[in-house]
Amino acid sequence: MSVSAEPTSVDPRRNGSVPADTGTARPDTLRPHAEHAFADELAALAAQDDRPRPARWRLSPWAVATYLLGGTLPDGTVVTPKYVGPRRVVEVAVTTLATDRALLLLGVPGTAKTWVSEHLAAAVSGDSTLLVQGTAGTPEEAIRYGWNYARLLAHGPSRDALVAGPVMRAMAEGRTARVEELTRIPADVQDSLITILSEKTLPIPELGQEVQAVRGFNLIATANDRDRGVNELSSALRRRFNTVVLPLPETPEAEVDIVTRRVEQIGRSLDLPAVPDGVDEIRRVVTVFRELRDGVTADGRTKLKSPSGTLSTAEAISVVTGGLALAAHFGDGVLRAGDVAAGVLGAVVRDPAADRVVWQEYLETVVRERDGWSDFYRACREAGA
Repeated sequence: MSVSAEPTSVDPRRNGSVPADTGTARPDTLRPHAEHAFADELAALAAQDDRPRPARWRLSPWAVATYLLGGTLPDGTVVTPKYVGPRRVVEVAVTTLATDRALLLLGVPGTAKTWVSEHLAAAVSGDSTLLVQGTAGTPEEAIRYGWNYARLLAHGPSRDALVAGPVMRAMAEGRTARVEELTRIPADVQDSLITILSEKTLPIPELGQEVQAVRGFNLIATANDRDRGVNELSSALRRRFNTVVLPLPETPEAEVDIVTRRVEQIGRSLDLPAVPDGVDEIRRVVTVFRELRDGVTADGRTKLKSPSGTLSTAEAISVVTGGLALAAHFGDGVLRAGDVAAGVLGAVVRDPAADRVVWQEYLETVVRERDGWSDFYRACREAGA
C-alpha cells in the first residue's frame, strides 16, 4: 500500500514529536537558525529573483548561490557572504540539490561543512532544522521513524502512533534534510538511506505502507575526511551522493576575513567588543594556525613540525571569540595578545607530550624572532608554554 506523500501526509505535530513552528526566532535566541538570522536577505533575494526555480524551492539556484557567496542586488541590498571560497564549489553543490542526487560535503574539520549545509537548506527550503546529528550511537529510527510507545501499546501500529523523523518529514513536505557527520553513524544505519536516496521512498513495513518523496526533496550530508576508517560509506551508498570537497581557505587574507566575519556575528549575540580593534590579533592567530598546519613558515624558509590537532578555521574562530570575552570581562575591551594566548595554547597542545614539544620549538624558533611579536611571545610564555 502506497501512501500519498503530500505535505499533510505526515504531520509529526499530531503525536508531539516536534514543537509548533512559530516561523520566527525569539529576540533573545543565542544562535538563530539561518532562515531567521538572515530573513531580510532571503526575502530581498526572493522578491528580486526572476529566474526559474525547481519545484518547492524558495529561490532559484542562482539566488541560492548569491545568498551563500554574497553580492549586491539591483535594488542596492547587500547580501553578506556566508561562505568565502571557490565559487564553483558552491555552484556544483547548489546544482546537485536541483537533481535527483544527494549532496555530500566532505572536508577536514573546520572547513564550514555544517555552516554551508545549514545555509543551503535555509535558502532552498526555508527550513534548516530537519537535521539528523550523526554519532556512534545514532539509531536507525533517527533516519527513518520511531513510535509513540504509549499509543503503540494502547492501539497497536498506526499512523497516529508513528513519529516521523526529519528525513521522513522532508520527503513528505518536499524539503531539504540534513545528516551531519555521516561517517560517524554505524554502517548498518547509514545504509538505511540507500532506499530513500535511490527509490525516493521510505517503507513502513509495520503498516504495509510507504512514504514517497515529493518533488523538492533532497538530502545534504557532511563528513569529515579524517574519519575514514571509522564508518566508511559503502559503495552502494556513496554512489547515491555527489561529493563536493570544501577546501581550507587558500590565502591568509581569506582566512582572516572568514574569522573576522564569524566572530563579529557571534560577538553581537554575546554583546562582546567590536572586532575591528582586534584584527591584528586575529591575523596573528591565523598565521600561527596556518604555519603549524602547513608545516612551514609563511615565507617558506623554515620547516616546522605539525601538531596532532587540525588547527582549523573553526578553531581560530573559537580562540578569538574566547579572547574577546576575556577582553570584555577582564580587560579594557580591546583584544590583545594576552587574551588569545591561552586559547592558542589549548588549540595547539592536544597531546600533552608530543604537541607541547612542537609548540615550544615553534615559539622559540619562529615567534621569538619575529618582528613585532614580542608581546605575543611573552603572553604565550606566561600562558604556560
